Amino acid sequence: MSEAYERERQNNARLEELSAKVSSLRGVTVDIYDNARAQDVIDNTNDTFSSMSSQLKGSAGRLGRMAASGNKVAILKLSGIIVGAFLVLYYLLKLFF
Repeated sequence: MSEAYERERQNNARLEELSAKVSSLRGVTVDIYDNARAQDVIDNTNDTFSSMSSQLKGSAGRLGRMAASGNKVAILKLSGIIVGAFLVLYYLLKLFF
């Protein structure tokens, strides 16, 4: 009878070890999943900034062509809009921070 109890005790000890390993593996799996999701967010953000950069380059090119054409009224209007937008953003940021 004591041999059966000893085997039962050994089985319980090994079962606890296995349970601890499974819990550890589950934690690693969750960490890998979270890391993969974070990497996806970073990739999407990188794509967004890349497209914004190309759009900004295109706008700067169009602005350069407009300035080279010598259209003074359009240049003054654009300068006024840029200065106005900067001032509005400055005061909004100053208001909230």
